[in-house]
Amino acid sequence: MTLDIPVIDAHQHFARLSLGYPWLAADAPIDRYHGDDRGLRRDYFVEDYAVDRAELPIVASVHVENGAADPLAEARWIGRLIARHSPFPSVHVARADLAAPEAPALLEELAAMTHVRGIRHILNWHPDPRFAHTARPGIIAQPQWRRSFARLAGLGLSFDLQVFADQLPEAAALAGEHPETTIVLDHAGMPIGRDTAYLATWRRGIDEVARHPNVSVKISALGTTDHTWTTESLAPVVRGTIDAFGPDRVMFASNFPVDGMYSTMTALYDAFDRLTAEFSDAERRLMFGGTAARVYRIGDLA
Repeated sequence: MTLDIPVIDAHQHFARLSLGYPWLAADAPIDRYHGDDRGLRRDYFVEDYAVDRAELPIVASVHVENGAADPLAEARWIGRLIARHSPFPSVHVARADLAAPEAPALLEELAAMTHVRGIRHILNWHPDPRFAHTARPGIIAQPQWRRSFARLAGLGLSFDLQVFADQLPEAAALAGEHPETTIVLDHAGMPIGRDTAYLATWRRGIDEVARHPNVSVKISALGTTDHTWTTESLAPVVRGTIDAFGPDRVMFASNFPVDGMYSTMTALYDAFDRLTAEFSDAERRLMFGGTAARVYRIGDLA
């Protein structure tokens, strides 16, 4: 099957190591759940992305913060890339620690950048340090975090929400309390298990989040928890997510270069293509590009 509709890659990363990325530092641990990432500890520029996307019909991309030490410096750099190379990338989702005292001022600065569409604060918590992205659980409940989150809608910013499956009920509650805020659930809720019991827990959480119309979802980064994936192994997550959210709130994304540790981008999108073959052309156009264009306000493709 050959993908023949316009694609917006709703989640990709660039890296300029001189900006400083703690997770890509030479002495960073290599026993994380996503695997030995030493091959990622290099600059990854627009030219590298062009090689990875190869012949795919990708017409635009959403750059999501890549953990640079200074989120303002990263946002300014991505702004320069957009000015020179748009539509690769087209817009930026910036990083902000919403629990930090300086968060309100940072959000104001980021919102003033016309290419910034949203904010991401990774919230994945797990008692096993190989999986945890945060030092402690329950960050969403912190008063300072909540106050900062409440500012997003007024600043015209969406929020990329990245959590594990057992945090999805907390995510659903957040969405319900802030119906005016556009939330994008990253990576299909990060199902780190593939056994029947775990997927049942994941699906209950996905259904709970999907009840809130202000939430859309990215199907992406599935290789980070399924390193030797096949189209068949991805099927329960891809189809379950679409079933919960509907095509008009689903977007496919590469998560490259991270997911380049597990496959080529062509193979990944071929799997997405095959797993959506039964949908109508209009529904596929939404999942492969239209939803991302609308949510991230990307040009004439919205």
